[in-house]
Amino acid sequence: MRPILKLGLAVLAALQTCTFLPAAAQTVAAAEARAPVTILVSIDGFRPDYLDRGVTPVLSRLAAEGATGPMRPSFPSKTYPNHWTQVTGLRPDRHGIVANKMEDPARPGETFTMATEDPFWWNAVPPIWLDAERAGIRTATLFWPGSNVAIGGRKENPKDWETIGGERPSDWAQFSQAISGEQRVNGILDWLRRPGAIRPRFLTLYFDVVDSAGHEFGPADGRTTEAVAQVDKWMGQLVTGLAELGQPANLVIVSDHGMASTQSSRVVVLGQMLPLDDIRLFESGTYASLFPAPGKEAAVEKALLGKHAHMECWRKSEIPARFHYGTNPRIPPILCLAETGWLIQDKAPSKRFAGGNHGYDNFAPEMAALFIGHGPAFRPARLPAFDNVDVYPLLRDLLGLPAKTGIDGTDTVFKGTLR
Repeated sequence: MRPILKLGLAVLAALQTCTFLPAAAQTVAAAEARAPVTILVSIDGFRPDYLDRGVTPVLSRLAAEGATGPMRPSFPSKTYPNHWTQVTGLRPDRHGIVANKMEDPARPGETFTMATEDPFWWNAVPPIWLDAERAGIRTATLFWPGSNVAIGGRKENPKDWETIGGERPSDWAQFSQAISGEQRVNGILDWLRRPGAIRPRFLTLYFDVVDSAGHEFGPADGRTTEAVAQVDKWMGQLVTGLAELGQPANLVIVSDHGMASTQSSRVVVLGQMLPLDDIRLFESGTYASLFPAPGKEAAVEKALLGKHAHMECWRKSEIPARFHYGTNPRIPPILCLAETGWLIQDKAPSKRFAGGNHGYDNFAPEMAALFIGHGPAFRPARLPAFDNVDVYPLLRDLLGLPAKTGIDGTDTVFKGTLR
């Protein structure tokens, strides 16, 4: 037999041996070659009691096998403030994303919305993916509020797409609701199929369908339960895909807030309490933030400050200390908080509605957020209630980063569950 032919047959035999190894053996071999990655998963608007509806076999198993407990969002219990809190370890009053909609005295005439990418609004503190990148840990985000922003950069024109300077994750994607949950999961798995040199070790994943259904139909509606079941299927695809890759992963599964039922018969009407010309109503809904018109400060405060039926109002400097809210210049002068399940509007509703909302007192049971920690770093544990500022120091532990001083969170609650 010619040497080249003999060598070719030997190589073919070796390949066949590898190809026909039992699947379990291949998975174990691959797992031994891969260090665990950390995946931070947000299921927007997912209440912990959604796990009791009998439609979450995957999430319920992960919770039973891992660490779980009631997590309290930061105030206000809104999407952007709480997502930024979980990746910075600071409460909204300190990290600057104080609402989903903001103004800043330093930039008059501009309004922050959930589509704002100007680093000016985000630059107060670096998020966990930049901490990791600076430590040589490659990161990838699909998606997370703020992960598309070049932190530390600037824009010559706030409307321009181009950012001068700044840092982002090594890999990131621009958020679009048109990208399905399955496509998002596949994106994570595709990143993890890469060669080790360019494979991320910290990743984020974000699902919004539960929040959208909760807003439209309310938390008790069967269509919200269907959305919960759908996310559980996507999580099953992620878990299965990780196993097939032989990729061990520490999953930190969170939500930003819960959801409360709302309806048109439960609305506090500001126009019945004072002339609307006396105020500039900046935000309304589960809470109202507003500016008195010049010269109307005393009249507005007399009409609004204090307790009312289904609402309480404060000057920003007098918001109760337990909210840790009210010192940031982006917070308007007066805040009115609705009773959970009620809404604050300028005028009475013009038509009937029923749905759901969040933004209420972050201690309200309906605002409680999901937390599940599962993977090789976690022992099974039932955790006491804790604040979501504690997620950030947990992530630093999982990534092997040193403790950070000056933050609002602590990893104390997780000490007994981390291996």
